[in-house]
Amino acid sequence: MALPSYDLDVFRAAFPTWSIFCSDAGVFYATRRGVRLRNEDIDRGLHQTVSADDLETFIAVLLEQCQLTVTL
Repeated sequence: MALPSYDLDVFRAAFPTWSIFCSDAGVFYATRRGVRLRNEDIDRGLHQTVSADDLETFIAVLLEQCQLTVTL
């Protein structure tokens, strides 16, 4: 199965506070760089690491996490 073409460096530049990679199985992952969330942050909906099976969902999750970070 061929995966769609994408450039992870574009997403890394767009989300510099996250370490982003794609597994051999095509699952996208991002984990926060240099941040250890507190229990209070997690209770408010923040995640240390996120994943998604498709790029559209992955970007939506990252955008949501960034928005939550800004509003907290």
